[in-house]
Amino acid sequence: ELQLVESGGGSVQAGGSLRLSCAASGYIIGGACMGWFRQSPGKERVGVARIASDGSTTYVDSVKGRFVITRDSAKNILFLQMTSLKPEDTAEYYCAAAQFRGRGVRCSTERNDFTYWGQGTQVTVSS
Repeated sequence: ELQLVESGGGSVQAGGSLRLSCAASGYIIGGACMGWFRQSPGKERVGVARIASDGSTTYVDSVKGRFVITRDSAKNILFLQMTSLKPEDTAEYYCAAAQFRGRGVRCSTERNDFTYWGQGTQVTVSS
């Protein structure tokens, strides 16, 4: 059974850091298109960062220079290192994985590119 399990969320003050993890089972992270999304109460789930099959990364403007997405293929874990956190980063964070892999597979920060989702981990940043 495919599972994505996030961890590492918590409450921090503005300027602090957190590292989110997404442990995958039944799915090989290496070479896959994977992403991190977030959702605030009353708002849509939006993409934050993604890592493509070739290891290239993309970030939305609001987190550029502060967040870094990486993966440990040996451990089958996806990470999101978050620094200089701001109150507006407060949200439930989800990792996501694409169903297909390989050249020609679209991999962006849009929800439609992802099929599998974790349950989320809450990040709260206080001012």
